[in-house]
Amino acid sequence: MAVVKLKDIAQARSGDKGNIVNIGVFAPNQAIYEEFLAQLTPERIKAHFAGLVKGEVLRYELPNIFGLNFVCKEALAGGGSSSLRLDNLGKCFGSNMLRLEIEVADHLLVDIKK
Repeated sequence: MAVVKLKDIAQARSGDKGNIVNIGVFAPNQAIYEEFLAQLTPERIKAHFAGLVKGEVLRYELPNIFGLNFVCKEALAGGGSSSLRLDNLGKCFGSNMLRLEIEVADHLLVDIKK
């Protein structure tokens, strides 16, 4: 088993609307997607964003594109017009998500291009 950062095996895209952040994470293949399903739980994502995401984290599965969509509520200190945070945009959450580490079987990493 290898411990890898998502940035080495995934792509992410994120954005915001009001006080909600939306983060999409995409696996390169079905096998890695199965690992994402097992390890990228709403609870784990909320813990990863501790101090930033105050509300519920919902996960939507998109198996046809090997994707997961996380909707993080109460994540922007009230949203753009009411927050005192210097950078309260959800687009930064995608990069932060890619810092999360997961365990992946070594043989699943053989064909992953870095």
